Amino acid sequence: MHSTCSIPLLEPVLAIAGLSNRGPAALIRGNVSQHSKRLLAAAILVLVAVSCGGGGDICNCTPLTPVSQQYRSAAKHMPLPSIPPQEITVSAMLQWPQNPNPAFHAPRTGRELQLFLIRRAFLQNAGMDRGDCDLHFSVSDTPDKSAPRAIMETPVDPEYCPARRTIQSQLAQHGFRLDAEHGGELPNPLPVEVLGLAFDDFNHDRPLPFATTWELHPAIVTVVP
Repeated sequence: MHSTCSIPLLEPVLAIAGLSNRGPAALIRGNVSQHSKRLLAAAILVLVAVSCGGGGDICNCTPLTPVSQQYRSAAKHMPLPSIPPQEITVSAMLQWPQNPNPAFHAPRTGRELQLFLIRRAFLQNAGMDRGDCDLHFSVSDTPDKSAPRAIMETPVDPEYCPARRTIQSQLAQHGFRLDAEHGGELPNPLPVEVLGLAFDDFNHDRPLPFATTWELHPAIVTVVP
């Protein structure tokens, strides 16, 4: 899934910022206010995402399943704590013991109270679950398509909206469209960093290369160089 990125709507953006009658060199050298610069940068970022196929507000999603009927909803819909994270790898997650399915409304316990950081993994697949509007990311330690994977999820809660828009824009710049109607397997896995809480999900009976019921959820996934 590749595309050529362009920003055909740049002129309206410049008009909004009050810069539409200035040449490219003037845009760079001119005495532009900090507010105009921030406005212009934010608008261009959104337009790049749209032009590269990342259209649609990734934060504007109504779950098909009411929150009260979602599995362990209180445990999943929470902000990330302000505590130092423990660095791990996907391989380390695969070694965590597999437990019987937690009860439907089970609170967080044990490892689920710990914040983890995967400094570098490879994003293999991305999409949105319309049931709860979470973004689902499958990641592995290597870009090999057969490498074992674990799931990372970013909720639709307002505190995660900036992270959702960032990853949507980053993927759009690589020609990959992520929104309520688009997603799937990335032809070329991308390096990402993941910060999130461990979460013991129920057994979905996912086939290989998915290799664990453990997730990082909620989690923030960011494309890295």
